[in-house]
Amino acid sequence: MAPAVPVSPLAPTAMPAMPPVAGVRFASGAAGIKYKGRTDVTLVLFDEGTAVAGVFTTSKCPSAPVDWCRANLAAGRARALVVNSGNANAFTGRKGIEATALTAQLASQATGATQAEIFLASTGVIGEPLPAERFGGVLGDLARSAEADGVAEAARAIMTTDTYPKVATATTDLGGTPVTLNGIAKGAGMIAPDMATMLSFVFTDAPIAAPVLQALLSRSVKTSFNAITVDSDTSTSDTLMIFATGAAAARGAPTIDSVEDPRLTGFAQALDDLLLDLAHQVVKDGEGARKFIAVTVNGAETNAAAKRIALSIANSPLVKTAVGGEDANWGRIVMAVGKAGERAERDRLAIFFGDTRVALDGERDPAYSEATTSAYMRNDAIAIRVEIGLGDGKATVWTCDLTKAYVEINGDYRS
Repeated sequence: MAPAVPVSPLAPTAMPAMPPVAGVRFASGAAGIKYKGRTDVTLVLFDEGTAVAGVFTTSKCPSAPVDWCRANLAAGRARALVVNSGNANAFTGRKGIEATALTAQLASQATGATQAEIFLASTGVIGEPLPAERFGGVLGDLARSAEADGVAEAARAIMTTDTYPKVATATTDLGGTPVTLNGIAKGAGMIAPDMATMLSFVFTDAPIAAPVLQALLSRSVKTSFNAITVDSDTSTSDTLMIFATGAAAARGAPTIDSVEDPRLTGFAQALDDLLLDLAHQVVKDGEGARKFIAVTVNGAETNAAAKRIALSIANSPLVKTAVGGEDANWGRIVMAVGKAGERAERDRLAIFFGDTRVALDGERDPAYSEATTSAYMRNDAIAIRVEIGLGDGKATVWTCDLTKAYVEINGDYRS
């Protein structure tokens, strides 16, 4: 195992207290899939009646666990989730299909759940067969030891090049009854989600039907996980799932079976906030990251155009290295706007770093101050704003800088 990487300087200063979610139990253990001396598999158990929804990578080369989850999702019910780190079980051919089937079989034997109620996720090296038989000596013990307060350890067990576990929690009102949402995520590299995220799982005791969960999740991901990028690469394994046990119904929470139900407002906002929190944590743990960058584009022809321009800026290695070098190189912003493929007029552009306007009407701002802008670029959080001046379209995406450490981490990833 490679030496431990220092915790990202952008990491949260403390992990929030994670109140247990009724109907969910966790256990994590070491199966020795790749790593030595650390946990690498998590089992999550759900009470009967748990609803599930999910979104997954749009990669044309998805992992075997993604295929498995998609097939099981139609029924909308879950009793167990198995997640391993160190091996993505992607691009593994027939062996990958057999490994998922064996994992589900072993999980079924350990938990009593049917294979149709079991969901799987794997993260790590692509192209290496997953030795799923190693779960046989672990899952039974995990099923017997699972506890309601194991969510933080689960977040640690699913880490790969992450430097810290990513968790978030929220409490909101549903029809006059408090309900809880807990979420975990992993991801640091190969981050450019498309309809999903790396691996992220949300657990709630709210009694919400699976179709409603699906609608909420598909909508919420657009402005959270689908608005972040570390390196422009969409993973084969991207998986985001939400599990709702419905246990809060025993405390008076109403069952929600329509996405139009006005009682959903608070829950939908809490889900949005929680997913955005997790998404930001992923960016802040971008491999080698030292700067957290928000890119906002206003005045594009449409919101979609604004997002494409913002992603062009956020994914530009030249922009990201300039920010890493604390250089307010607005010329690179102009370059990224121009190559985005969306309408932009050079002489209408205005560019800001923080509150400082550095370019206006197609040239450097007459009031530009190198000293002021350079001082701003020393901050950990950098805001880049571009005014296109053509319409009402707007979007914000988040990324991080690109440093030498990113090359070092990924150059050694398989060894």
